[in-house]
Amino acid sequence: MSKRTQAYVAIIVALSISAGWLVYSVAPMATPSLIRASVCFGVLCALCELLAYEKAGRTETGSIAFLPLLAAVLVAPSWLSVVALAVANGVVQIIQRRVLVKGVFNVALTGLAVSLAIIVYRFFGGHSFLEGQQPLNILAIIVSLLVFVLANTGALRGAIAVSERKTFWALWRETLGATLLYDFLALPFVYLCAWLYVQYGPMGAILFVFPIIGFRQLNKTNWELQKTNQELLQLMVAAIEARDPYTSGHSRRVARNAKLIAEAIGLKDKQVERVRVAALLHDVGKIHEVFAPILSKPGRLTAEENAIMQTHPIKSAELVQTVTQLSDVVDPIRNHHENWDGTGYPDGLVGEAIPIASRIIMFADTIDAMTTDRPYRAALTETQVRAEFVKLRGRQFDPSICDQLLTHPIYPKLFDQDVPLTPAIAEQDRRKTPLPIPRLAS
Repeated sequence: MSKRTQAYVAIIVALSISAGWLVYSVAPMATPSLIRASVCFGVLCALCELLAYEKAGRTETGSIAFLPLLAAVLVAPSWLSVVALAVANGVVQIIQRRVLVKGVFNVALTGLAVSLAIIVYRFFGGHSFLEGQQPLNILAIIVSLLVFVLANTGALRGAIAVSERKTFWALWRETLGATLLYDFLALPFVYLCAWLYVQYGPMGAILFVFPIIGFRQLNKTNWELQKTNQELLQLMVAAIEARDPYTSGHSRRVARNAKLIAEAIGLKDKQVERVRVAALLHDVGKIHEVFAPILSKPGRLTAEENAIMQTHPIKSAELVQTVTQLSDVVDPIRNHHENWDGTGYPDGLVGEAIPIASRIIMFADTIDAMTTDRPYRAALTETQVRAEFVKLRGRQFDPSICDQLLTHPIYPKLFDQDVPLTPAIAEQDRRKTPLPIPRLAS
């Protein structure tokens, strides 16, 4: 870990201690009721954190710990809550065996965000819900939530910016809006958690939080199943590509570019994901034994072999339709070699009769074929690929998608591949062995 990061963590720790001391100076009381509330919410917060799940490359966490955490601000806005919640977070860090510096940062961040929220809550006239029939101070609750979110997200993004040498404001803006919206929508639940504690004691808060934890665990299970499904799809695709070293990584690259193109033309997130899945699986039919000798053939294909290869979209669709959850990508897979003018295969569809996902995959598939090095020609450049799209616009390619794509800022990213191109070819070149002449990917 760099000295810059260590210095940043030290600053957060110092700010957390200072803010905690300020809370103590403003609210030094330590009544039994405040102690009980602080401990209760601290335990609930720790439990929620332990049952959280990490996703999206370990940069996002599915946790509801903010519910008891912010409820503690409303019920026990004192230094006791700061200490209890910081200690609870510390226990979580130990159980999860965090690296020391990261664990210290997480504990300090909890203390800092909670302290600032309590200070602001008190400043705007907020009172402990344990103090009896006091008028509800909506402004104090909202402002304290806002300060908590700003402090929490700001410090987290600051840590990423320092450690990865990125721009802080750009990182912060990426997540701030969604986080604020999510937490404000959850504000009534925070209030309800606090109210139930006041009315029914710790059991009220526990009975409120536990069903939400159960619901979150269902989400966790669903997310893990989705992740497993994606990994199985990747494994199947990798197994198929292993038969043809000249297209190694092809399906993954096509899936990546199809996703980018779908985003560029304005499809909704759910549609984009289905396009990506269809693109990933567009060649799975090649796993059939009939294609094995053709895929391993070193020379160009005969007319008969070409005819066999042109059945692979049908085979792919037949294989995919055996999976119920993939029923909506069967047609896009079957028709990914259909041309706009009706000269494609296997059904000779014309124009908009071709599924839009198939039209998108056609672009992504063609880009990968043209930008892959072959023994008989070098990969085409971005300019050359653009010229081919213009030439075949309205013949092979959807003219509307073509126009949108070629003028969109995302177009250059289609040539910045994140999957290695033809590693088997590179390995053979390294060994200086003769290369057979392959055919273009069908």
